[in-house]
Amino acid sequence: MEHQVVVIHGGDNFGTYEEYISFLKNFEIESLDYFTQRGWKDSLQEKLGKTFQVILPRMPNAFNARYIEWELWFKKLIPFLTDNVIFVGHSLGGIFLAKYLSQNKFPGKIAATFLLGAPFDDEGSDEPLLDFALPESLDLFATQGGKIFVYHSADDPVVNYFQQRKYLKALPSAEAVTFDGKEHFGQEEFPELVDALRKV
Repeated sequence: MEHQVVVIHGGDNFGTYEEYISFLKNFEIESLDYFTQRGWKDSLQEKLGKTFQVILPRMPNAFNARYIEWELWFKKLIPFLTDNVIFVGHSLGGIFLAKYLSQNKFPGKIAATFLLGAPFDDEGSDEPLLDFALPESLDLFATQGGKIFVYHSADDPVVNYFQQRKYLKALPSAEAVTFDGKEHFGQEEFPELVDALRKV
């Protein structure tokens, strides 16, 4: 039997369209490597093996993400998911899962949810969360999200490490997993996550 793992990638969002256009104009690409680089998400299926089905949906407009667009797209995936699905949300993908599962009853059983370098709020961030901002209560997420893991690296330059503590306060039963030296989880390999997924 295959175990489904759904990985929601990160993204950026901007307060105005003008800020978004400015980002596109000013973003510097130093080589073709930018377009061909592979990370741990790309090799996750290979690492987990045939007993897992890794699903990597491309969420709408990751360069200027909007929650409503991601929610509409994510809902199209749900009918294809089986019981005991495992969710993995990286960065903006993490807060997306936390918000969605706090505001919507999921129709099946979730085995576990992993939040990797996920922002909790705007504090200490250069980017506003806008409509990705979490609701006041994460109780529904805590109830239906399965075993919740909150991964963060102490040297994360994108989402400050103190954001992990905020998740743990809102989700007292969640398990904190702290790293040093993994920054914002952009590495090519992530053996610790592979091991954790196998154990679920």
